[in-house]
Amino acid sequence: MEQLLNQISSFFHWFEHEIFTVGETAITYGSVARLLFILIITYVVSRVLQNALRRFASYRKSMAQSSVYALTRITHYVVMLVGFLVAISSVGIDLTKFAIFASALGIGVGFGLQNLISNFTAGIMLLFEKTLKVGDFVELESGVTGEVKEINIRSTIITTNDNIDIIVPNSEFVSGRVTNWTMRDTYRRIHVPFGVAYGTDKELVRKAVLEAAERVPHTLQDGTHKPPQVWFVEFGDSSLNFELVAWLKPEAVNRPGAVKAAFLWEIHTSLEEYKIEVPFPQRDLHIRSWSEHAVMPHSRASTSGLQKQQELEQQQEAGATAEPSTDPEQRPENDAAKDL
Repeated sequence: MEQLLNQISSFFHWFEHEIFTVGETAITYGSVARLLFILIITYVVSRVLQNALRRFASYRKSMAQSSVYALTRITHYVVMLVGFLVAISSVGIDLTKFAIFASALGIGVGFGLQNLISNFTAGIMLLFEKTLKVGDFVELESGVTGEVKEINIRSTIITTNDNIDIIVPNSEFVSGRVTNWTMRDTYRRIHVPFGVAYGTDKELVRKAVLEAAERVPHTLQDGTHKPPQVWFVEFGDSSLNFELVAWLKPEAVNRPGAVKAAFLWEIHTSLEEYKIEVPFPQRDLHIRSWSEHAVMPHSRASTSGLQKQQELEQQQEAGATAEPSTDPEQRPENDAAKDL
């Protein structure tokens, strides 16, 4: 029994063995173990408080998810800071001396870790401001688009529509221009440009494209916003340029690429049904003088062939009607309309 007590006593005596000193304070194995124990307890307390806040918010339906996220993150930072100060005090280090050391360290940090401090400050600003929150769909000045998944101390994680996670420094959200598609309202209007050949009936174009917009499931048609419209926007070099302007359903706002592809698919289908030409880039060639004798035989053959081709195209246009020629059941399937 005495041997066991001696072993226990020697074990605790080992905890009092000095490792190094900080000023007049001796740092022992026991003080290090006490510091680690306090930090672990602090982390556990932080996790418990965060879970309690989330559980409380689940009963309070009025609290936004972004506000709950910001509150839990700030709670974590405050609890960990308090726990760290308590752990330092338990070791025996005077906090006033630690403050002097921290000020000296801060000067070094200011010169050597400017980006880290800048990102940390920007992260705190993002949590307190509500210009950016978890779940928003954003477009950065650098061209990155995606949904905000996490706002951390140094960076923010954005997940693109291709399920790629991009880590963006917080300072980019503060110093750069950010387009937040879902900051206040989830209803957005899309502009889909397209062009048709000169001489095409504008009313026929409107009819064809509005039918295409009705077939796209992303189009908002609940009466709360204006119905789809077709705008004539420009006389182009080779075409009459139009835009389909349509309001989108909330679930389609986060998929701009797929939504635009779905509209373009249906617009092209409708233009083909109504025999409306989508022109190629064209240039008019004006010849000031012409001599038939100067034309080579093969050139005459190519010229006559071109004339025959033009006559054939004119006959096809004359025989075309304004009624759609494709059965709706035989339309090609629009994959982009289902990509949500």
